[in-house]
Amino acid sequence: MEDIGPPADDQSDGIPGTLDLCDLCGRAVDEGDLLGVLVPDSSALHVSDQSLDGERALTACTVNHLADLIAQYRKRPFVPEELWAGKVCRALAECDGEPVPLSTVAELSGLSIQQAAQGVEWHNARAREWRARYGDPGED
Repeated sequence: MEDIGPPADDQSDGIPGTLDLCDLCGRAVDEGDLLGVLVPDSSALHVSDQSLDGERALTACTVNHLADLIAQYRKRPFVPEELWAGKVCRALAECDGEPVPLSTVAELSGLSIQQAAQGVEWHNARAREWRARYGDPGED
């Protein structure tokens, strides 16, 4: 890939900066001007730090956009079983495809056996709902 320099409308005077996007409007914002917050979100799994599972990092270009984003996430219920299902799926993705005992899944995911079982059931219930609505992809 060829480097052709900054875009013509670049206001950085040739000084490279780090940009990120506002999660509400998508505007590119210089890292130093970006506003951020962690909000509870049972669908969020952190890519490298499992202690941050269940928290979503939100970024915004203005205080008003940050407030709007926080308000949106306050309306979304935190469902522990959804978080546990995600942890179970992540643990199983690292296995070789052979059946894994629930006790091993619980250990790999950092959950109790009861939490792992509830996570599996939550996931299976969502899969049944999906198949009821859209059909089984293997039925063609």
